[in-house]
Amino acid sequence: MSVSDLCEVAIQQNILSLRTARKAGGAGLKFIDLFAGIGGMRIAFERAGAECVYSNEWNKYSQKTYLANFHDMPEGDITKVKEDDIPDHDILVAGFPCQPFSIAGVSKKKSLGRATGFQDKTQGTLFFDVCRILRAKRPKAFMLENVKNLTSHDHGNTFKIILGCLEELDYQVFWKILDGQDFVPQHRERIVIVGFDRKRYGDSAEFSFDELKKPERKPVMKDILERTPDAKYTLSDKLWQYLQDYAAKHKAKGNGFGFGIADPDGISRTLSARYYKDGSEILIAQKGRNPRRLTPRECARLQGFPDDFIIPVSDTQAYRQFGNSVVVPLMTAVAQLVTAKLNELDGSDVHGREQRSVAC
Repeated sequence: MSVSDLCEVAIQQNILSLRTARKAGGAGLKFIDLFAGIGGMRIAFERAGAECVYSNEWNKYSQKTYLANFHDMPEGDITKVKEDDIPDHDILVAGFPCQPFSIAGVSKKKSLGRATGFQDKTQGTLFFDVCRILRAKRPKAFMLENVKNLTSHDHGNTFKIILGCLEELDYQVFWKILDGQDFVPQHRERIVIVGFDRKRYGDSAEFSFDELKKPERKPVMKDILERTPDAKYTLSDKLWQYLQDYAAKHKAKGNGFGFGIADPDGISRTLSARYYKDGSEILIAQKGRNPRRLTPRECARLQGFPDDFIIPVSDTQAYRQFGNSVVVPLMTAVAQLVTAKLNELDGSDVHGREQRSVAC
């Protein structure tokens, strides 16, 4: 059974109750997909029964993949989009750019003498575009995703600013660092921030990430591997020797840098956007041959994308896209909690109670 099949079992366990809640709460929930990438969050919220009414992604290669799978071309450059032109929605969903906050991103920018976090004028301030849309459109809830390092960037000051902004907008905020390895065979920690409109619901959300629905069986690497991968994914003798020498050099210095051979009965390291360079963080052993890197389809599976997800770009772009994406079944589980909570809250929402009583 594939990872997608395993995760689908967990998804279906909660789908009936979610549909019942939606019927009780009236029309289906609508969401917008900001910094959409290739649509991992869109899949999650559509699986939870919500409807996407707007998407935004500036990268042309990601737009191509998004269009191929959703028949919807995301609008580009959120900084040039007027918030009033964005459709009304119930949930704002955003995986805002993580490069200014991630460990790898911070190291790279510092080496180039560039600022990080909110001082980065090209990416760090994009969080404030999320804030201006929240302020203008006032959705019932939001769900934001970013790298784990967001909480520690600049000694925690960046995260304090983010939480402060969301609180100032009068949203009740919940957050937790979640690891995708219960849903896919990959150690992948990300922070998820969820908020509910205090002006509408007060402080009555009582939201808990501990209620996530998980698959009955934890998937392992061999679940996602292709049976006959193309020989082009096998490392050349030159690259394989380089990786071994590089690892030996750093091991002698007491560092932990080096390649990683994934255990077929275990989980892998975190897939990153740099995977296209040499694939060193996740290699697959091969009998009688050099190790190989994952294929793009295996990377898609490692992130929990379904096998019918179209990959219309080059291998290099595909590696970047899946490395930057989310663990779809994990985000689906969170999306289910958010939509279920909104349906529960709307059942006691004083602003809509009169309308619902008439409808009943």
